[in-house]
Amino acid sequence: MQRDEFRSTANPGPDSTRLRMCASVSSMAEFDSRILIFCDGACSGNPGPGGWGAVVAYPSGEVVELGGARAQTTNNQMELAAAIHALNSLEGTPGDCALYTDSVYVIRGITQWIWGWRKRGWKSSGGGDVANRDFWEALSVAVGKRKGLGDIDWRHVRGHMGVPGNERVDEIAVAFSKGRNAKLYRGPLLQYGWPIYDVPDSHALPEMKPREEAKPKAHSYLSLLGSVPMRHATWADCERRVKGQSGAKFKKSASAGDEAVILRSWGVDPKSIKS
Repeated sequence: MQRDEFRSTANPGPDSTRLRMCASVSSMAEFDSRILIFCDGACSGNPGPGGWGAVVAYPSGEVVELGGARAQTTNNQMELAAAIHALNSLEGTPGDCALYTDSVYVIRGITQWIWGWRKRGWKSSGGGDVANRDFWEALSVAVGKRKGLGDIDWRHVRGHMGVPGNERVDEIAVAFSKGRNAKLYRGPLLQYGWPIYDVPDSHALPEMKPREEAKPKAHSYLSLLGSVPMRHATWADCERRVKGQSGAKFKKSASAGDEAVILRSWGVDPKSIKS
């Protein structure tokens, strides 16, 4: 990663062909003194060429669009890059921020998982290296620069649901990922072509799906053909013995004790079994 990779740039040039759409009064009121940010990332191929986009709207009435590209990257890296660039672009501007992203990965990572990663020396709970560590460290630095200037409220927005800010940053990110230099706006809110303050009422994260418990590994697979019991290491071996055999019995055991119980229920002495 280049040292200056996360320096944000914005190109001037309002799009006069778009019509101004009015945001609701209630949503505007929340941002009288709060900076509004939308972020998104895109990647063609994942991994492959990628792009990121961000829109920053200041209480002063200025709107700044940001965007960039990377030749070889992933979608998660571009989601992270968008947040990094957006926060770095504030450059000491005081005020709380509401940062909207459709990436659950980014929000959970920076608000929940990062503390455990650091404690374990940037290892995951499974002991492996944390993916995208350089991006996470850069985002952590960007967040740290906001200390004393204002809080960051990380908000989830569902992607491709018609939220104007999310749609715009997606448009920017996709354009850069495909090698098109999107025309980025920097100027007054009243001339901006997107109703950036039309934000969703709910921004709660989706509930995490509980991990499915791994099925316990079999101690053995047992078969009884005629009066002859047999122990098998795999189900395939057991199936080959009993398939198509009339009166055959078979069962998986979870432990040595379980195996003995099964064999006794078949009227077999556990000591007589063959492997």
